[in-house]
Amino acid sequence: MNPQEILLNKLRNLIPKNISLNEEIAKVLDISYDAAHRRISLKSKFSIDETVKLCQHYAISLDRLFGNKENLIIEKTKKIETLKDFKSYFETTKGLLSELKPEETTVYYAAKDIPMNYAAAGSLYSKFKFYVWYNLLTKQQTINFESFIFEESVFIDHTDLKHFFNSTKRIEIWNDTTINSSLQQLFYFFESGLLHYKNALHILEDLNLIIENMEQKCEIDSPEFQMYYNELLILNNSVLFTSKPKSIFFLPYDALGYYATRDIKACEEQREYIENQLLNSKSLNKSGKKDRKIFFNRIYQKIEFYRNKIENYVIE
Repeated sequence: MNPQEILLNKLRNLIPKNISLNEEIAKVLDISYDAAHRRISLKSKFSIDETVKLCQHYAISLDRLFGNKENLIIEKTKKIETLKDFKSYFETTKGLLSELKPEETTVYYAAKDIPMNYAAAGSLYSKFKFYVWYNLLTKQQTINFESFIFEESVFIDHTDLKHFFNSTKRIEIWNDTTINSSLQQLFYFFESGLLHYKNALHILEDLNLIIENMEQKCEIDSPEFQMYYNELLILNNSVLFTSKPKSIFFLPYDALGYYATRDIKACEEQREYIENQLLNSKSLNKSGKKDRKIFFNRIYQKIEFYRNKIENYVIE
């Protein structure tokens, strides 16, 4: 087959059977129905610009289609250097996910840290996580938490993402260290004199409520929320959104930024990898009450440990 036939065959596999290939190409390329028909019937050729436009629209890797089968097309979230960049970051993420219908999407989250969507509740914990990310990702001089002013519209955008997560089927994989970074970050800023004692305790209470809510969801065994405990897997905060006909895989490259790909083969390989890891994990929804209590009590004990540590802290 010539390159145009290869591209057309790929498009036929991607476009649902109930949608006209003619009409779809005409719409994407902004050309007439007849012009699209001439290209499909091979009477006319796609220009280089048209080929690139189609591949970008359908997330087709030119290398994988015509040559090197291991190369991918990826997108990258904007580097965060100022507070304003947070808004651009979440708008980019929302744009990527806008292609998916949440009610038809399954999310697989390998939670090295508490998943990002839990930081969208408008709580003090939410503000603290943005404060941590701001300090980790920017070169601005560190200010104390109480002086940190965050634009409310960014919280609203992030709340939209939380709504998207809550409307999907979520499968989260945790281990005993998932809670650790938030607790260590909290004590670091408290001990540095950048987080007030009362706010530190308030944030711990917010964390406790998040965990209690998750435990309750596991107890009722909702099909929309499945939680797994894995003792072997090194988690990395990667997130896979699977839906028909599109999927998106997010791979982190720093504290908040992600590379994202819609490549069908890459997403399918990641789904198979995660499904295999779930076989080596313990379902906290399906396991007995004792096993579930053991897992969640370890988290509560860590929160309580840091509560006591802060309450008993003495400056020498």
